[in-house]
Amino acid sequence: MTTPQIPPLAPRAALRWNVVRRVVADLNPTTILELGCGQGAMGSRLAGMGTYLAAEPDDESFETAHARITPLGGTVIHGDHNKVPEGTTYDVVCAFEVLEHIADDAGALAGWMPLVKPGGHLVLSVPSEPDRFGAWDELVGHYRRYDAASLTARLTDAGGVEVQMIHYGWPLGYLLDSVRDRLAGGKTAEGDTAEERTSGSGRILQPSGAAAGTLIKAAVAPWIGLQRLRPGKGPGLVAVAQRPLA
Repeated sequence: MTTPQIPPLAPRAALRWNVVRRVVADLNPTTILELGCGQGAMGSRLAGMGTYLAAEPDDESFETAHARITPLGGTVIHGDHNKVPEGTTYDVVCAFEVLEHIADDAGALAGWMPLVKPGGHLVLSVPSEPDRFGAWDELVGHYRRYDAASLTARLTDAGGVEVQMIHYGWPLGYLLDSVRDRLAGGKTAEGDTAEERTSGSGRILQPSGAAAGTLIKAAVAPWIGLQRLRPGKGPGLVAVAQRPLA
């Protein structure tokens, strides 16, 4: 029997995964829901940490994620959080690099929090440092970047408690942001609106193949050690919020 292959992570996602993996492992969930799983690179890893369900609205990304995650025992449905089976809740609900693509982020969080089991956790990642909003953000359909205070307020307003913030990506993430902004400066956005640009954003600059994965993993490894020295600084932000038991 062929062992299913875990797809490679892009460098920025590899930095993120190092934080997310530790957060989710500490939460020790039985059930995991990922919203906006893209092509399934993170989900392929989360599927080994609990009973995993994902939702992805983009047609092409859904097909790729389904092909990658199903052999690993996870499930992927085509759509957004409204397609999640009614009445179900999950120990951990994740959304990585999704919230910044949504015009009504407060409304999105209000829709996501009820999917978290009481006492469970919502785990998010977003680009941070609003003053770094640049050409790449425009290209891929971002409405905003966040700072810890603004994201904490959003999560608290949605009913979250015990909110934690972890920055990641120092210092390599700053270089990666600069490279992506330069690349974006020479590209034409695929769509007139942020929603149209968001649709294909998860397919841009995504690596494929075992060789690419091995190379990226080796190149990023030293930077992962460095970013852990500065959990309060970096152009990426991972947030954890608990849904109250009551």
